[in-house]
Amino acid sequence: MNPIKKFFARHAIMAPTSLFTWIFLTSSTSLNPLLGFAIGVGLYAGGNMTIKEIQLRSTLKQYGLGRSEYKHIEQQVIESKKKVKQLTNMYGQVRSIQAFRQVYDMAAKARKIIKIVQMNPRKFYQVESFFYAHLDSAVEITSKYGLLVNQPLKDTEIKIALQHTRETLADLNTEMERDLRNAVATDLEQLRMEIDFVDVTINKDKPLLESKGEHLNDRKTIR
Repeated sequence: MNPIKKFFARHAIMAPTSLFTWIFLTSSTSLNPLLGFAIGVGLYAGGNMTIKEIQLRSTLKQYGLGRSEYKHIEQQVIESKKKVKQLTNMYGQVRSIQAFRQVYDMAAKARKIIKIVQMNPRKFYQVESFFYAHLDSAVEITSKYGLLVNQPLKDTEIKIALQHTRETLADLNTEMERDLRNAVATDLEQLRMEIDFVDVTINKDKPLLESKGEHLNDRKTIR
């Protein structure tokens, strides 16, 4: 799903193709250079759209997703990146070291989750609560905390509200950690299965090696 790599791949193919086409049309034919340039631009745009469609179909097939599903996940990723940016912009508003650390950790976890979903869009369904609830709550609570902590008046009610907000941020941090674990859960399970398979493959030959060793020792004893 990595859009940057796909973008550069498309343009790496079409830029030289369009350029060589324009050079060929203007140098090897009597075609007007401006018309040749227009044809090159049209080829560039059309080829770019065609490759983009091929990339999309390949991704949908790879992950077993429908076009509307993929577009929805893609939109969620885009919106979540904006929310993470909002979160990081609030670093200066939280004056408590504890709160700053919580907000920083949440932003770091959020970026990791978004990157995982970008690489494998099917993982979106393992962390839906992150996209639909936890990240929104983190932005909202952090914003309210920033407003409270910057109030000139620090009466008992505000102090209690600040403490409660810090506790809520801690709870959200825990929830995001759970989201991150869910995002990598299938990868960990697959890794365990691969390790188990390798162990079985290696251990399968061990009795044979031991048996050969025993035969050699027996021969030495007989001699």
